Amino acid sequence: MRALRLPRLPLAALALAGTLLATPARALVVPLEGWTPVNGNADLWTDPQGACLVREERHDQAFPGFNTLEEARQFALRLQNALGRGGASGVVAQPVDRPGGWGVLAAYTHEEGGVLYRISQLYLSDEGRLRTITASSTQYDASPCVNPMLAFVRYVAN
Repeated sequence: MRALRLPRLPLAALALAGTLLATPARALVVPLEGWTPVNGNADLWTDPQGACLVREERHDQAFPGFNTLEEARQFALRLQNALGRGGASGVVAQPVDRPGGWGVLAAYTHEEGGVLYRISQLYLSDEGRLRTITASSTQYDASPCVNPMLAFVRYVAN
């Protein structure tokens, strides 16, 4: 099994910032059966087979909080364009409803070292700073961890 690596955000994506809406910081807990922190790092989780990874990152980058669907939609469009210019392919970004506001979820393919990875990345405002939750697996992996991981990022992660 090839060890997965999660890509770093393209600088163009990190450069997108605006007004802020703060939500309190939370520790990431991946409530999927058998998933554990990698080497005790609670910011990086993997399934028992090592086919899927979820990483939480807190950035110093100022990041807007979205009060309305339209604010989140405008950012999603800018993010989609920025990720595409940054080398990602098959990029789709959309607003997602979260308690107290909106986040943006991006899905795209990223190539690293000749391997294609499918990425699902949630962008949230955490006390006015960018917080991302990124899920990754190889592009065509049909491991049983993939669908629950994607559902966690899409519907549960906050």
